[in-house]
Amino acid sequence: MRAFQIHAGGAVAELADIAVPEPKPGEIRVKIAACGLNFADLLMQDGSYQDTPEPPFTLGMEVAGVIDKLGAEVTGFAPGTRVAVFGGQGGLADHGCFDAARAVAIPETMSFTDAAAFQIAYGTSHLALGHRARLQPGETLLVLGAAGGVGLTAVEIGKIMGARVIACARGPDKLEVARAAGADHLLDAASADIRAKVKALGGADVVYDPVGGAQFEAAFRACNPEARILPIGFASGEVPQIKANHLLVKNLTVMGLYWGGYLKFKPQVLTESLKTLIDWHSEGRIAPHVSHVLPLERAAEAMQLLRERRSTGKVVVTI
Repeated sequence: MRAFQIHAGGAVAELADIAVPEPKPGEIRVKIAACGLNFADLLMQDGSYQDTPEPPFTLGMEVAGVIDKLGAEVTGFAPGTRVAVFGGQGGLADHGCFDAARAVAIPETMSFTDAAAFQIAYGTSHLALGHRARLQPGETLLVLGAAGGVGLTAVEIGKIMGARVIACARGPDKLEVARAAGADHLLDAASADIRAKVKALGGADVVYDPVGGAQFEAAFRACNPEARILPIGFASGEVPQIKANHLLVKNLTVMGLYWGGYLKFKPQVLTESLKTLIDWHSEGRIAPHVSHVLPLERAAEAMQLLRERRSTGKVVVTI
């Protein structure tokens, strides 16, 4: 079968011809239909992600497809079941074997492309805003990187939770995507004084930040007392340093969110969140924004779209 693999640390990923895997006890084998890409895939390719496997390994963290074989001891699933899986790796291939506990059945109304674009982006924002920050109706939510894979879902979920949403993204095209997702106010990261603009709008009660760097600093300084700040990632390449005395003076709280980490210590939180989100999708309340769909043969091009920030929402590779 085909697999888009890293063969050595720091090497460029490329398509390889490898054996079809056999599921181990507790695993399912999935005939993969689609794989959603994430910024973490770039970090994994560069060897800088916190959960980078030892090479050789296949890129692709979240997949959707059909179960075609069960390993021993697997219950609750049958061959032919349509599933979405957060595998952490292995998604850019014709088949993949994954822990059955990481799979969720998806309804016929959800396309494989939607399902592959769904888990990490919506799951991250739902856990961050609901479980961690406890966003309340009427609060002001500032979303940085608001047209990106996770940022756009934060705009949508923030509106569903009753917040007033300020979306910050780079350029009019990306801001229009955020506006269509429900943002109340738009800030162009390329030209706006983020601190001054947010303060003029009454300040931020919750900051959702997948960007880091200078944008984090500006948002930090635009926070209201008792605001909650959510570092989600560092797409700018710069991890901000937080001054504890500033936290003290304004009674601020900084709370990290690593979505995949919940699989290791509180998987039920993640599972219940995904069930809620799938219900919302079935009800038409949320729908993934996918800007690019490319075949597996163009996986390298799909990764480059992320690296050059030319995508909005999600990039999905179809198998």
